[in-house]
Amino acid sequence: MLDIIDQKAAAAAEAWLQQAIDALSAVDRNAVESLFSAESYWRDVLALTWGLETTLGRERIGDALCIRAPAAGLNDLKVEISPLPPRHVVRVGTETIEAFFTFSTNVGRGRGIVRLCADESEDGQYKAWTLLTALEELTGFEERTGRKRPTGESHSRDFRGPNWQDQLNQTRAYADRDPAVIVVGGGHAGLAIAARLGHLGVDTLVVDKEDRIGDNWRLRYHALTLHNQVQVNHMPYMPFPPGWPTYIPKDKLANWFEVYVDALELNFWTSTEFLGGTYDHSEQVWEITLGCADGSKRTMRPQHVVMATGVSGIANRPDISTLEQFAGSVVHSSEYEDGEDWSGKRAIVIGTGNSGHDIAQDLASSGADVTIVQRNPTLIVNIEPSAQLPYSLYEEGPALEDCDFITLSMPTPLGRKAHTSFTRRARELDKALLDGLESIGFRLDFGEDDTGWQFKYLTRGGGYYFNVGCSDMLVAGAIRLCQFDQIDHFSPKGACLKDGETLSADLVVLATGYMPQEYLIKKLFGEKIARRVGPIWGFGDGQELRAMYARTDQPGLWFIAGSLAQCRINSKYLALQIKACEEGLLSTSRAAVIQ
Repeated sequence: MLDIIDQKAAAAAEAWLQQAIDALSAVDRNAVESLFSAESYWRDVLALTWGLETTLGRERIGDALCIRAPAAGLNDLKVEISPLPPRHVVRVGTETIEAFFTFSTNVGRGRGIVRLCADESEDGQYKAWTLLTALEELTGFEERTGRKRPTGESHSRDFRGPNWQDQLNQTRAYADRDPAVIVVGGGHAGLAIAARLGHLGVDTLVVDKEDRIGDNWRLRYHALTLHNQVQVNHMPYMPFPPGWPTYIPKDKLANWFEVYVDALELNFWTSTEFLGGTYDHSEQVWEITLGCADGSKRTMRPQHVVMATGVSGIANRPDISTLEQFAGSVVHSSEYEDGEDWSGKRAIVIGTGNSGHDIAQDLASSGADVTIVQRNPTLIVNIEPSAQLPYSLYEEGPALEDCDFITLSMPTPLGRKAHTSFTRRARELDKALLDGLESIGFRLDFGEDDTGWQFKYLTRGGGYYFNVGCSDMLVAGAIRLCQFDQIDHFSPKGACLKDGETLSADLVVLATGYMPQEYLIKKLFGEKIARRVGPIWGFGDGQELRAMYARTDQPGLWFIAGSLAQCRINSKYLALQIKACEEGLLSTSRAAVIQ
């Protein structure tokens, strides 16, 4: 039984939804527009647009809904009472009624969230501040889980035929067929989309150049752990065990990936390099070449290629003048392994992002004499509690699926406002540390318009550090700080500074990040396809990440990247699009939609 406040919230949500039904049924643009606040946001995830689109302002929302809703067959809108009934919450500093609702379209079942605010200029009438509409499943092509799972031969047994393991091995061999989808990259992004597609019955093969599942984490530097907490990082269908550590070590996560592939029966080829491909527009298939573990090459013709190689896939080795004169070892951070190898030696780490700080701390903790070189201003935030502020929703009580849906519902402009608030609070919490860093000449920034580390990640893929001790070591003098513009040149012995001092070194680590993913696409598919796809990641002039989780201008080429949470959430909607293409509901080209 809802309490009195919840009853009022439910009544307001029911009333608003009924008004929306009436206005949309009549295709009354003025009535639809009147449902929204002057500052309002509609985010659609496949349900009415077959894309990820955000529309700003009630006039534009009114126009768009009156076109999109009838075309998509929007109907049967109902307020959800369970598991989360309409309730009063505060989002981005605004008191609002947040209500989940369900609906149907021509192709499937959807779910949404509306947030209502009282409009004092109209006698306190509730208007929509934000609206989310998302496609959750395709009618007739639901996920093969629960009661819809494959039954197999429930009673009969063939004691002379191939058993389950034999059949699985045969399926994974692809001796007599090609997959519908090839996923390039076997990290958390690749596994998430492969699992989603598998549950939709789409034949999918993951290929990864490493020798063992999980090596893309296992082979990173020795001290690496995740920087956000375990409750945010679950994989689709298989949450981590409840006793797992708050911050997951890299090897533990890598081992879990092996378990995940085995438990979900994913098709995975290790020691397999994706060498590139061309697209046959007439047949609407790729012709791709794989370098296989035995040294042979295999040509396959999938309908779809999903790039799951991360925000970027090629190490960035900047052309640093005179560095070639240095006689010691020079490694990129992706090649760095363990500080114990450099105990008692001298090291220079160039770069002040997460990898640069972690490697500097690992080297110093192993007994090396370390200098970290700062090239650009860097955002610093203590890992607790400051870096965890954006994840507070996941500790409030809703189920993981509902937290993910609330996260999905937040339009980018409001996300920016929220992260500005988080950044302001983090600066207050971390003031002593930040003051100490500035006192030694460390250059700080707090992201574009003070939007913090999350938007640095979404736009640049880096430029910040979650402090787990290295910043404290810098302030204490246990690690030396040098600005890049203090270096005049490199000599065989190390870095020669403009003031005449030489930073002697045995090792230089380039913690300089990675090239944008566009470089990898050009390398694998050629200039023409790279131009067609355009920029990848970041926002450009829009409100959605470019080329991510949705159709691109290159048919059959898809991208998934981001944190474990981002990939868990968005893999669902990427898989639905590929399934819709496979079933003839959607064209692989953004220019055409089939319904």
